[in-house]
Amino acid sequence: MENNYKLSETRICKAIFPNTLNANNSLFGGKAMQWMDEAAYISATRYTRQRMFTANTSEIQFLKPIEPDSIIEVVAVVVKAEAVRLTVNVKIWVEKLYTPGRQLAIETNFTMVSLNEKNQPQRIDYSHALQAELMDEAISR
Repeated sequence: MENNYKLSETRICKAIFPNTLNANNSLFGGKAMQWMDEAAYISATRYTRQRMFTANTSEIQFLKPIEPDSIIEVVAVVVKAEAVRLTVNVKIWVEKLYTPGRQLAIETNFTMVSLNEKNQPQRIDYSHALQAELMDEAISR
């Protein structure tokens, strides 16, 4: 199933506009966390094709301020699959609008848990992930 982790990769791009800035003229940390949570959710759901929720985040590393006139790319990918939870690594890369190159700005891990119809944690059924991996292998041949 580790080969299938790449199938969970999710990318979301955003332009940084004034309504997303704080008093220090950089991206609100809460807005960055919202986008990271969204990407983690999509990545986990793609991987399992089940109802998932955010149970935890690890220490968020704010490595570089994200300033106006920037584009960010939020990249999420499953890095660990367990019986009830997934670990999804999420990074935000930043690039200036009119200058080449990009840098890692923020990184954390999200713990995502599968929910049953009563909104209770449940074991993850990995059969969908295995089917996707087998289909990907067949297409690659």
